[in-house]
Amino acid sequence: MRSRLRLLAAVGAAWVLGVAGRLYQLQVLRHDHYVARAEAQQHRVVDLDPPRGTIYDARGRELAVSIEVPSYYAVPSSVEDPAAAAKALAPILKLDAKELRAEISDRSKSFVWIKRKLDPKQAEAVRKLDLKGIHFVTESKRYYPMKELAAQVLGFVGTENHGLAGLEQYYDATVAGKPGRRTVLRDARRGTVQAPALSFNDPEPGRDLHLTLDAAIQHIVERELERAIVERGAKQGSAVILDPRTGGILALATYPTFDPNEHGNYPPARWKNRAVADVFEPGSTFKMVTAAAALSSGLVSANDVYDCEMGGIWLSGKFIGDHKKFGYLTFAQAIANSSNVAMVKASLLLGDERLHGMTTALGFGEKTQIDLPGESRGINRSLEFWRSFPRHKAYVAFGQSIAVTPIQLATAVATIANDGVRLQPYVVSGIGRNGVIEQRRGGAKVVARPINPAVAREVGRLLEGVITEGTGKSAQIKGYRLAGKTGTAQIAIAGGYDPNHYIPGFVGYAPVEAPVLAGMVAIDEPRGAAYHGGQVAAPLFSAIAKQVLLYLGVRPERNHPNWPGGKKTQEELDSMHAVPMVASLRSVP
Repeated sequence: MRSRLRLLAAVGAAWVLGVAGRLYQLQVLRHDHYVARAEAQQHRVVDLDPPRGTIYDARGRELAVSIEVPSYYAVPSSVEDPAAAAKALAPILKLDAKELRAEISDRSKSFVWIKRKLDPKQAEAVRKLDLKGIHFVTESKRYYPMKELAAQVLGFVGTENHGLAGLEQYYDATVAGKPGRRTVLRDARRGTVQAPALSFNDPEPGRDLHLTLDAAIQHIVERELERAIVERGAKQGSAVILDPRTGGILALATYPTFDPNEHGNYPPARWKNRAVADVFEPGSTFKMVTAAAALSSGLVSANDVYDCEMGGIWLSGKFIGDHKKFGYLTFAQAIANSSNVAMVKASLLLGDERLHGMTTALGFGEKTQIDLPGESRGINRSLEFWRSFPRHKAYVAFGQSIAVTPIQLATAVATIANDGVRLQPYVVSGIGRNGVIEQRRGGAKVVARPINPAVAREVGRLLEGVITEGTGKSAQIKGYRLAGKTGTAQIAIAGGYDPNHYIPGFVGYAPVEAPVLAGMVAIDEPRGAAYHGGQVAAPLFSAIAKQVLLYLGVRPERNHPNWPGGKKTQEELDSMHAVPMVASLRSVP
């Protein structure tokens, strides 16, 4: 009996020692391991998007902000009736009910996003349903308070908080910030709840962008561009207005546009920033480049006389015609009246090297390096190509066989306005935080000096003649001196040009004596009898420039020669040019 008791005691002691040893191993030696496994089973880490930096216009108006919105998720094990829940949620969230039901019925999952970053109406509707197993966390969502204004410039942000177009994409690393992390607790039934005691890292906001773009000027440009396109029944259009003294973009517009708050409701073609991405043959607007090259060479002067052959010229077996019959014209008159024949003869005098050198120095065939994504280089063939095809320079002289972007044209005319100094165009003037600029752009960036200041002013005088005496008379603004050039570009198609569709354009700057704005406008395929640049684009530029000059505080001249009815007092001039600018701004959404 004693031996049996001893055996039983020994077995019991061994069992106790074994249990104690196992408990020691689990609770002491492998304590950290099993705590980590328990936390992995009980905790779930959810990444939360940070607020992106605010985008401000040149006067501190908010163009893009971040707001806090709810994102809803489901805990499948806690959803009592997945079919009913999916049926109730799907129409509110615009989701497929069958797919949603399958997601929230999958009990192998402990966490399922239903929809992130709901708008206020959707969030309120979901909240009222009070569905068990449906929870939310607060995230940051991008919002554009002025809706369509500057949409292609600003771009938009995807669900994952990454910029997908415009400045949002180009400066994504700057404005995106750093994500936060929230730990949620899972119970034994795989339910998920927020626990304040668990780890939580606040998202770090992104940095702000401060733009050269002015919302008021952008509104003027977009309104007038839309009006011209609608009135002319045109396909689309672009406009660029910049400060020739700095290269800063004041407005950059493409129509038709879209609302970046609901970008998914628009075709992707609307998202494209055509002012930097589209290329087209510039037509006669490019004659400003020919004029700059001709006068810079010293081989041509404004008073040189050209025989324009009464309507056309034969060159290497090809006929090049004018838009009307001209006889003898001075070079200045040829620019004013937009004679192709005179430009061809000037190009033959210049040769390949001089004209190609000016096109290259003014930036054609290369990106301007503007701080926007998707910029095209355009097409400016090599000097070797020019030499291989003798007629090429003749076509380029009046704006064919070369393809440009709107931003390149605007930069080129701004170079003439800026005494021949070419500046890099840009949109962002500063970067900061909480509305305070911490890092400013270091002034105007000089890219090249392709035109002598005296020559640039002479070219400007010729371009002013386009407005006062030539094809650009419809661009005149009473009380202001403008310089500019009209163009009616043909649309290239396989084997030639479309005889029925054109792109009327205009480049210019104002006022001539001290330019504060320069730019271009172009309208694609207007309908009707009026399709020339002087009929369609010049009046559009005039409408824009008049309002922008007044907004910038540039008053009309007291005794300007184009005032009908004699001299007027400054008060009379101001009253005649009064523009309800405050009312215009109020109309911005």
